[in-house]
Amino acid sequence: MIDSHAIISPKAKLGKNVTVGPFSIISDDVEIGDNTWIGPHVLIKGPTKIGTGNKIFQFASVGEDSQDKKYAGEKTFLEIGNDNVIREGCTLNRGNAQFGGITKIGNDNLFMAYAHVAHDCEISNNIILANNVALAGHVKVEDYAILSAFSMVHQFCVIGAHSFIAAGTGASKDVLPYVLVSGTAHDSSVFGLNSVGLKRRGFSEETLLNLKRAYKIIFRQNLPVAEAIVQLEGMVSECPEVDLFITALKNSSRGITR
Repeated sequence: MIDSHAIISPKAKLGKNVTVGPFSIISDDVEIGDNTWIGPHVLIKGPTKIGTGNKIFQFASVGEDSQDKKYAGEKTFLEIGNDNVIREGCTLNRGNAQFGGITKIGNDNLFMAYAHVAHDCEISNNIILANNVALAGHVKVEDYAILSAFSMVHQFCVIGAHSFIAAGTGASKDVLPYVLVSGTAHDSSVFGLNSVGLKRRGFSEETLLNLKRAYKIIFRQNLPVAEAIVQLEGMVSECPEVDLFITALKNSSRGITR
């Protein structure tokens, strides 16, 4: 299952039933879990640890050095979980030593063609990065978020769980959970609750009604953030899902997209 034209370092560790296509290169300090499929012309550079059941398509660059100018050859890491699909031409960089030195990717994510994940990003689970999405360094993307084609995210931003970012949108501030964001690279805004996505994921009508109430408290009542949080906290016993809003507001360091 290893093509004769593949180049694999003797210091790499491959699990059971791993497939490696022709002209792919797997370097030192790479660990690849069972049942992972690697197509032709893929570069995987270590230290990189890849879990089980992943599919990596042609011309992807996985575990390359950080593009940050502060990077000076230190030993840094990339960790990828299980059952991810990494399509053609994606670039996933390792971390920077100055900031912990690790880029982390969870499980069941889809990276469409030419998506870029920069140093020290943290990608959770069940996320879609569509074609040509670009994440700058230190970006965190939470569960079930969807970033449409050609969208881009500024350094240190957090993209909340179950949020949806429209094509060509630039996020320069945090995006709260559950919301829709659209706009240009320099001027993006929130355009409501991601109701369609939430329904598809099994959120009940009652929960959706409560999340709409919470949305209005944050975005429609012109309240200071501290006062909005107080009102949201009063809803948690009735709708625990509101707690994601509260946590995101409390932890935001860049401010939120409005």
